[in-house]
Amino acid sequence: MKKRRVVLGFLAALSIITFIDRLAIAVTGPTIQKDLAISPEQWGWILSAYVIAYAVFEVPSGAMGDKHGYRKELTRITLWWSFFTAITAVCRNFWQLAAARFLFGLGAAGAYPNMSGVLYRWLPARERARGQGVIWAASRFGGALAPLLLVPANKYLGWQAVFVILGVLGFVWALAWRGWYRDRPADQPGITAEEVAEIGTDDSGGHAGTPWRRLLGLPQLWLIALAYFFYAFGSWFFFGWFPTWMVKGAGFTVAEMGLYGSIPFLLGIVGNLAGGVLCDRLAERIGIRRAYRLIASVCLTITAALLVAMSLATGKIAIVFLAGAAFMVMDLMLPAAWAMCMAIGGRYGGTASGVMNTAGNLGGFICSVAFGYMVTATGNYDLPLQGVAAMVLIAAGIFVLIDCTKGFDHKAAPAGL
Repeated sequence: MKKRRVVLGFLAALSIITFIDRLAIAVTGPTIQKDLAISPEQWGWILSAYVIAYAVFEVPSGAMGDKHGYRKELTRITLWWSFFTAITAVCRNFWQLAAARFLFGLGAAGAYPNMSGVLYRWLPARERARGQGVIWAASRFGGALAPLLLVPANKYLGWQAVFVILGVLGFVWALAWRGWYRDRPADQPGITAEEVAEIGTDDSGGHAGTPWRRLLGLPQLWLIALAYFFYAFGSWFFFGWFPTWMVKGAGFTVAEMGLYGSIPFLLGIVGNLAGGVLCDRLAERIGIRRAYRLIASVCLTITAALLVAMSLATGKIAIVFLAGAAFMVMDLMLPAAWAMCMAIGGRYGGTASGVMNTAGNLGGFICSVAFGYMVTATGNYDLPLQGVAAMVLIAAGIFVLIDCTKGFDHKAAPAGL
């Protein structure tokens, strides 16, 4: 087996773990809110505490990976967030939960920027969108596993045990990664010269430092960050409020939420895998500039329409169908968005991805907090969902404007792209 396939397998496993850890608070949310007497406003702040930390520390963590290497950085952050996942079990009030989630987010912030950096160094250019598709499909598999595994675990073991078990799982991954992975493909034990030649990238594994002025001076980087800011309202609704919306807004029981709540994430697996292949194939036909922004804008426009339909639906089957379709179509664009950002950032793709995802988490923070306040003010769970749809539609319009060939390495880009 080629070593880059093993690397991708490690990253896929980490993507599964981080999403189960991320969604554990949402899946166990109704029980925690009841046990600790947490109000909707307070719950919104608990959810957003993670997002705040994620937004603040994502760029520094991505830059540290670009500079010092991804073996070291992914080990460090996985141990950190796994510890604070486990420590959630001893929280007894609003402030302790908010602090634990903030510190969890501080570590988890660097996961995807550093994974993007690994992909840039370990995959040939023609395989990068598919690599992103695998990683994001794995994240959705983790999202699908979260309600299927954690709802019964919460019922029979208690929500405290859920967080302890997840923390231990992260420790195991970090030790395996540290022992096996090497930042430079040429340094990987057992790799062949043929595979090193196939990868064909700058495998230096680190840099003297990030050229911040030049990188942050790229207009396309700020444009994709703005687009991702608005897109994130849609994704963070599903990551944070969706289980509560199902139970308190759409009339599902907790058991039904545990069963049907995984469907959007299962379909997200399909969306990401299909999106990765579609990106690479369409890019070969019409170039990455047109292919990536076409996929992103069309998918998000359809997503916005499906979210509005979901807010108006009354039957449970219709709601499950629309939620699954909305999430699948929204995820179809993720490989395009991240491959677009990798192209813009070039060899500093980890830092550039951190900038983009920081903007996304700022959008997620606003969504998480505003959703709770709107529910409290109106008593309606559907009106804020329609607001989420409007934000997603704005993102679709911005993605149309992005030219990912005008990035850090644009002078070296092949003609015709």
